[in-house]
Amino acid sequence: MKVSTITFLFLLHFLLSSASVACGSSLTPVEGLELLRKAFVGINDFSAEITQEKQLSLMKRTMVARGEVRFKKPDMFYLELYSPYASRILLKDNSLTLKLPNEGVRQKMALPPEQGLGRWFEFLDHPVKALPAGFDIRAELRGETVHLQIFPQKKGAMKELLLIFRKDGTLKQLAIEENNRDKTVITFSKMKKNAGLIEKDFRLE
Repeated sequence: MKVSTITFLFLLHFLLSSASVACGSSLTPVEGLELLRKAFVGINDFSAEITQEKQLSLMKRTMVARGEVRFKKPDMFYLELYSPYASRILLKDNSLTLKLPNEGVRQKMALPPEQGLGRWFEFLDHPVKALPAGFDIRAELRGETVHLQIFPQKKGAMKELLLIFRKDGTLKQLAIEENNRDKTVITFSKMKKNAGLIEKDFRLE
C-alpha cells in the first residue's frame, strides 16, 4: 500500500471520527434525563458567572448582558444581570419574582406547577425509569456533553428549553424560547459547586 493511500485512509478515519463526535449520538429521553440526574446528584448548590444574549421578537438587535446565577437544592434559583440591563430574578419552586432596580419595578408570578424546580428535583431524586408527565423530551450525547431539549405540552410562557451540560455536572448553556418568540441564551463560566450557599444568598434586595 502506497504512503499516499495510507495517508488518505488515515485522514478519512479522522474526518469520520470527528464528524461522529460533532454530530453526536441520539439518546432516548429517559437516558438523557438519567444522565442529568447522575451529573447533578452530588451537587447541593452552585454559583456561576454568566453571559446572557436576549433576542426580543419585536427587535432586530440582540441584547447582551453579564451577570451571575446561584442555585440551591431543592428549589431555589437566583439570577442577576448587571447594568445596562440590570435585573434580578428569584425562582422558588414555581414562584418567580422579578425586580428591576433601576426602574423600581417588582413583579411576582406563578409558573405552571409542573415547571416548578421542586417537582423536577423530586423527580430526579430517583433513577429515571419513565418521563415526567406533561413534557416531550429529546436528548443527544456529544462526547462528554449532553444536549437536552424539553418541550412543555401545556401551553404557557415557555415553548422550548435547551440545557447543555457535561457529565461531571458542569453547566455549559441554557437556551429558552418563549411562545411569543423571544429567545434567551445563557452561557455559564467559572462554575463553583457545593460552595455552601445559604438563604441570604437568594435575597433580591
